[in-house]
Amino acid sequence: MKTFKKIIHFLFVIGVPFVGFSQITTKKVTFPTGKSSTTINAAIKGDQTIDYVVTANAGQVLNVKLTTKSTSLYFNVLPPGSNDEAIFIGSNEGNSFGRTLNTSGSYKIRVYLYRSAARKGVSANYSLSISAKGGASTSSSDAKVSGTNYNATGNLRAATGGNSTSATFGVIRSSGGKAEVHTKISGGLSRVFVFSQGEWSCKSENCKLTFAKIGADEWELIVNDYEKYYIPDAVIYGG
Repeated sequence: MKTFKKIIHFLFVIGVPFVGFSQITTKKVTFPTGKSSTTINAAIKGDQTIDYVVTANAGQVLNVKLTTKSTSLYFNVLPPGSNDEAIFIGSNEGNSFGRTLNTSGSYKIRVYLYRSAARKGVSANYSLSISAKGGASTSSSDAKVSGTNYNATGNLRAATGGNSTSATFGVIRSSGGKAEVHTKISGGLSRVFVFSQGEWSCKSENCKLTFAKIGADEWELIVNDYEKYYIPDAVIYGG
């Protein structure tokens, strides 16, 4: 108990809010067609926490601005793969964030009430402006592999029925961090996967797809509970 009290005291001394994040709601951020910014108007109450997930590329500038009348409402920014370690802590650094990103992936913008206000069940309205602009755009300027329509080709880790194997791939990248990945697993199975706004879909027939981010920079795609494909972020974004 004494050790726990010391930890809490330390958190307050360094200015990091002790927030339990017991009710985290995740919402995917999408930009209107042709735009690279959006504004979200919402409300929060008590110990509720909201993670706004935005997909951005290394080299882009991510800007976030929180507007609210509440003096107890803040946001943190968490890098790809992190569930707790933040690169920006609003209670220390204010209500505006702007930074050139050095990693491609899904960033969490975590909105929450300071613990003392959360315990009282306080509610707050807010406006959250988010943009991801500039940087290394994955567009038609991305060089093509000679003699193909692909921006990159290579090999992926794969598995069938629990047996490890490999798959060849070719990727077609487009603006906004979108990618279409054509794969051919050893033995002849071909699939076409599409990545957009942090989610995967399958364009092939008879393709029941599930997916998950494993580690900080790799996706596991499972088809029909039998085929597995491991796709690094570098395939999607380049680099």
